[in-house]
Amino acid sequence: MPTILTADGTTLFYKDLGPKDAQPVVLHHGWPLSSDDWDNQILFFLSQGYRVIAHDRRGHGRSDQTDAGNDMDTYAADVADLVYALDLRRAIHIGHSTGGGEVTRYAAQAKPGRIAKAILIAAIPPVMVRSERNPDGIPMEVFDGLRSALKANRAQFYRDLPSGPFYGFNRAGAKVIDGLIDNWWRQGMSGGAKPQYDCIAVFSEEDFTLDLQSLRIPVLIIHGEDDQIVPIDNSAHKAIRLLQYGTLKTYPGLSHGLFATNPDEVNIDMLNFIRAD
Repeated sequence: MPTILTADGTTLFYKDLGPKDAQPVVLHHGWPLSSDDWDNQILFFLSQGYRVIAHDRRGHGRSDQTDAGNDMDTYAADVADLVYALDLRRAIHIGHSTGGGEVTRYAAQAKPGRIAKAILIAAIPPVMVRSERNPDGIPMEVFDGLRSALKANRAQFYRDLPSGPFYGFNRAGAKVIDGLIDNWWRQGMSGGAKPQYDCIAVFSEEDFTLDLQSLRIPVLIIHGEDDQIVPIDNSAHKAIRLLQYGTLKTYPGLSHGLFATNPDEVNIDMLNFIRAD
């Protein structure tokens, strides 16, 4: 099982597939999942000739279940350690939800030549929680509710979330995909309760405004217009205004998990962006 040791001694699991001399595509998963969430995209980008890398964030999947370092700066530092260990250059970094925040923070700090483009899917930047600076954000009570549900019965919570708003399966007429629900639960329960609990504060309260403003690479923002987890008005529509070289692609009726429910559509849009001059 391939792993690296980060600067603080944490073991991270990763997948590294495809030609080692091809351009790398690095995939960053959402909370509370793992690199397994990218199965479709891994196979797709491999079929297009790319080298594909995906890691389990600390506390998630097969990586160490740490009780420290569960913060965005450490997540980004872990990515930098992985990039250095594999000597990745001109990489395309793709992040979903919390992974989109991870990509944004890493990209803002990356050394020249390491990252070529970024794709943020249903991503949390610029900031989710309501505050004086973000008065139309999501009330803190919503995130407190997530914490309470995780503490009360994590296994049931991790069944309810994908069965409902995550994939939009709570919408009238939705086609429910049981395999996605089961796989979400499996991934979530493979991680640690403590780091996943800590990560709720990370994805809700971290402010990426300065990171977005500092980026000088092309960035594609992909977002479902019916995202019930990271509402588009509080995220993508704000983030695009902070980017110097940003492109926004939205999908009517699609959910937070749009790359899993509609991979054929999303994959082609990502590929076209990556291949564009």
